[in-house]
Amino acid sequence: MNEELAITIGTAARAAREHLGLTQAEVAERIGLVHPVYSRLERGKMLPSVPSLYRLCRELRVSPETLMGLTPKASGRKAQRPQEEEGPKLRRLLHLAQKLEEEDLDALLHVASALAR
Repeated sequence: MNEELAITIGTAARAAREHLGLTQAEVAERIGLVHPVYSRLERGKMLPSVPSLYRLCRELRVSPETLMGLTPKASGRKAQRPQEEEGPKLRRLLHLAQKLEEEDLDALLHVASALAR
């Protein structure tokens, strides 16, 4: 096993999962792994199989390149889906949100969180 790659994937997976506000158990269930196995993956103690890597990328909304540390670190858009996969309303909302000041963005996030309950 390539330990450096396992740590890179685990670190990127954890960052993307936390960015999305998901728990390890939620991600594990969604990608078809048991929680202890997914936990080992995030800790860099194992490498995912190719099918698991594919499901992980889709669920965490990151590219395989990002998970494997092959993209520039300064990109800052790790956990976002490509815009072509988003519906027009979601794209419009994202576009408008990117124009907001920090305080207004916090307010929008608060409203969206309340509506999602």
